[in-house]
Parts: sequence; structure tokens; C-alpha cells
Amino acid sequence: MASQEIETLTGALSRLPGLGPRSARRAVLWLIKRRDTALVQLLDALGAVQGALIECDVCGNIDTTTPCGICTDPRRDARQLCVVEEVADLWALDRARLFTGKYHVLGGRLSALDGVRPEDLTIEALLTRASSGTDEVVLAMNATLEGQTTAHYIAERLEACPVRVTQLAHGLPVGGELDYLDEGTLAQAIRARRPVG
Repeated sequence: MASQEIETLTGALSRLPGLGPRSARRAVLWLIKRRDTALVQLLDALGAVQGALIECDVCGNIDTTTPCGICTDPRRDARQLCVVEEVADLWALDRARLFTGKYHVLGGRLSALDGVRPEDLTIEALLTRASSGTDEVVLAMNATLEGQTTAHYIAERLEACPVRVTQLAHGLPVGGELDYLDEGTLAQAIRARRPVG
């Protein structure tokens, strides 16, 4: 049986996304074996980031400065604004390096079951940003019922702004086999079909 401190560390790691109790135990053992290097580096990194993280006042990203590095990057096209539900979505899209505009994090999605209303999200701030110097707003919501409801609501609210509103395409993933896909994905792929050639 491990000491209480090791069990506490294992329990803390097991609450991280993607890590269960077994994976957390393996991670703790790996850190213990490398406690003079990897454990010290991890502790230093966690300590440094703990006091420095803040939410960007402009877009809602998490960074160590506000405005964040994305908002202050002069190479970004300020006329394009990509709206995402959460910071994780922003990071995933930005990691792909395909969108060169700026972002807006809603802080969630509309959900009647969870009691999330429009005023619980940063929709008013989005409308303000969209009405000043923005040509296109890309709605990059998740392909869930709540995500699509949120996208529809925002699109309706943006009708008063002089912007083009677009949405990410949904449907078949690259490399996906038809008989492994759910009916919702297949239905969206059929609805979003386009001419060949």
C-alpha cells in the first residue's frame, strides 16, 4: 500500500480527463522514478502557471496576459471572427493553423436542461465585436443538438450586424467508414452534400 501522499497524488491525477485510476498510478510511478528531473519540472511548471493564468478580456481565451497572444498578434485577420464554445475548442482549431482570424469563446452552449441561457454566455460581447470591423463570423459549434441550437440563436442575433455568417461543415470524417457512423452524422452528410467537380 502506498503512503497517503502518493494516494492523494494518484487520486488528483485520476480526476484529469483521459486518466483513470490505473493510468494515474502509472503516471505517479513514472514521476517517482524521475523525481529529480521530471517531477521537479512538473512542479515548477504547475507553480508558474497557477498564479499567471487569466482569462483574456477580449476573446475569453486562457493565457498569461490580457489581451492574449492571439488577440495581439498583428498577423491575424481582425475582419474574421471564429466563435467557439470553450477554450479547448479554440486551442484545437488554432493548433491546426488553418484559421488566421481571431476568436471568441462563448463559455459554453445554450442548454435548457442545464439551465444555460443566452445571458450566461458572452453573446452580447460577441455582437459588439461583430458590429465593429468584422466581415465574417464563423460559427464553430460542436455538432450536438445544443451546439447547433446555439449556432442558430447566434446566427439570428447576428442578422442585425453587417457581417457574413458561416458555419463549419459537418458530416463524414476523413477516413470514416459509413457503417461505423451514427445516423446523425450520416444525415448531416447527406444534407450537406455538394456537386462533384
